[in-house]
Amino acid sequence: MQLLLFLAGTIIAASVGASSIKIVKQGDEALVEFLGRYDGKKLEPGLNFVTPFISHVVCTETKRERVLEIPPQNCITRDNVSITVDAVVYWQVMDIEKAYYRVQNLQSAMVNLVLTQIRAELGKLELNQTFTARTEVNEMLLRELDISTEPWGVKVRRVELRDIVPSKTVQGAMELQMSAERKKQATILTSEGDRESAINTARGKAEANIIAAEARHKVAILDAQSQKQQQILKAAGTAEAMDIIAKKLKEDTTNTQALQYLLVQNYLEMGLEIGSSESSKVLFMDPRTIPATLDGMRSLISEVSNNEEMKV
Repeated sequence: MQLLLFLAGTIIAASVGASSIKIVKQGDEALVEFLGRYDGKKLEPGLNFVTPFISHVVCTETKRERVLEIPPQNCITRDNVSITVDAVVYWQVMDIEKAYYRVQNLQSAMVNLVLTQIRAELGKLELNQTFTARTEVNEMLLRELDISTEPWGVKVRRVELRDIVPSKTVQGAMELQMSAERKKQATILTSEGDRESAINTARGKAEANIIAAEARHKVAILDAQSQKQQQILKAAGTAEAMDIIAKKLKEDTTNTQALQYLLVQNYLEMGLEIGSSESSKVLFMDPRTIPATLDGMRSLISEVSNNEEMKV
């Protein structure tokens, strides 16, 4: 009998000792109530001891950051377009006492609060703004949720809208609008390309005409210079020929008839050249003027000869 009592006492003592030992994992925290009342005692990670039967661990909560999945919900934008939105919220319990005693079922309260805030923020925007201003919407949600959950001892770290899906009717209208915008943009780009091409073509023609005009001007200058040089050389050659003729006549006066023949021949060749030029059509020549011309040449030769003799 005594053995049975001893065993029973040992078992009771072991159970009481086991109930007084509480192990809290790293990253967690626990609340302890004494006779149903919380007196501020918290259990830290590791081995802890509580009073059996009169102290109870009522809440064990992690203080690590957690992820809250927000299921897809229907929202109405400011321009009365129905869209479906889902989100993800990263949050953390900062004060386990507030999280347990100030709200019942913290996670459910968080979900409903996030849904309310998402509907409120997206209701302020038009459909196009919900796609382009997603970062701004995330920041507004984060700010509002952080303020709203602060009394619960919760810190909202980040809010991300994942998918914003309009209704099928709206999607069809958006696709038609995008197609029209692309066609419009393609038409504008094509017209701008044609305009640029026309401008470049006209500019190229103008530059080509300028270059051609400059080339013609340079050629004309070169032709004029060439003609001038030819005239100078021809005049110099004529003068030199006259000097040679004068010297020959001075040396031998018997060559006068032959000289006259050459002069007449040159005179006739000059007339033939004038008649073949593009600016001349008809050449009139009086044969009776030839003797007078020869007499003029003879007098000119005589004058040159006299000048040579005077120089000597």
